[in-house]
Parts: sequence; C-alpha cells; structure tokens
Amino acid sequence: MRVKKGSLFVLSAPSGAGKTTLCQRLCATLHGIHHSVSYTTRQPRPGEINDVHYSFVDRDTFMAMIAEDMFVEWAEVHGNYYGTSRKRIEELTGEGIDVILDIDVQGALQIKEKLSSVPGGCVFVFVLPPSMDVLRKRLRERMSDTDEVIRIRLRNAVQEIREYKSYDYVIINDIIDDALQELLSIVLADRIRQGRIDHEWVYKNFLEEAV
Repeated sequence: MRVKKGSLFVLSAPSGAGKTTLCQRLCATLHGIHHSVSYTTRQPRPGEINDVHYSFVDRDTFMAMIAEDMFVEWAEVHGNYYGTSRKRIEELTGEGIDVILDIDVQGALQIKEKLSSVPGGCVFVFVLPPSMDVLRKRLRERMSDTDEVIRIRLRNAVQEIREYKSYDYVIINDIIDDALQELLSIVLADRIRQGRIDHEWVYKNFLEEAV
C-alpha cells in the first residue's frame, strides 16, 4: 500500500455553481475517492434518495447529533441544517480512501479550524460560476425553488464568494468537462505528495536491505 492515509477534499460554491455535479462526476471517473453524504434537515427534492444524496433527518435528531459531537462541521443554510459525520470521514480516510465534500463556506471554515481531526489533512477548493447572470439562470432552470428562495440564494452567493481567498484552489465552472479536469488534477497531485506516502512501504521495499 503506497498511500497510507486518504485526504479530505472540501468543495464550496454558491448554490447553483455546480459543485455537487462536479463531485459526482469526479467519483464516477476516479478510483479511490468517495463522495461523503451529509446529514440535513431539509426535505428531499424530487429524485433524491436517502443516504445517497443526503441523509435526511428531522431537526430533533440533528440537534441530538450536535450534542453528541458527531459532526466534524455543521451549519444552518437557507433555514435548514447540514452536517458532516466525523465517523464517516475518519473511517474512510483511515483506510487510505480520499473523501470529497461539497459543503457551504461556514462548514468549510469550521473544518479548517479542526484539521487535526482529519487523518490525512484537507485540500480546499472553491467553485465559481462564470458570472452572476449565469448563476441566476442556473438557479431558475433547476425549477426547484421559488423566486424568493432564488433571491436569497443570490444574496448569499455574494457573501460566500467573498471567502474564496480562504481556499487553496479556485475553479471556474463554465464548461463542466474543463472544470472536472481541473478538479482531477488537484486530486491526483495531492496523491503524490510526500506526506501521503506510506513510509514503511518505502523502507521495506527500498531501504531495509541497505541498512
């Protein structure tokens, strides 16, 4: 086993910028990376499956999970709660599997303060739309939100974009295939960092007999 620990890749973006689609396509393309399923108190959208797109729980259950420190991060977004299971992340990264999260800026900043809780470390990626006009069009084409909700999402988008300098990489999602290739390059480059190599493997295969 050449890679000892998995990394946590944290993607944030304004709603409608395409981060969830990028995560799903990355996991379908690249071996050894898992899209973490977040917990949420919001209602499922048409076609969403429990424990596939999100783990849907009621507010009381979510509050109990907070009290038991079960989340590596959690936040209230657009009136609903979202959280990332500490156990799910640590089990996967401990097995050498990379994990990718698509979470809001609040959650990403929480994780940045808790790097010691993640075995392999974190890589932070911010996804931008090509313009606010494109973002507005994408939100309307989803046909899942009211005009008032879209206005709130656009207003929040401005506040979220202000935090892009807190991230390691920025991807502009204009053409999805190009954005996917950029995300792939980030993950592949991280996998060959010296810090991720299993040093025992190097010693046994190359150095043990030379000692």
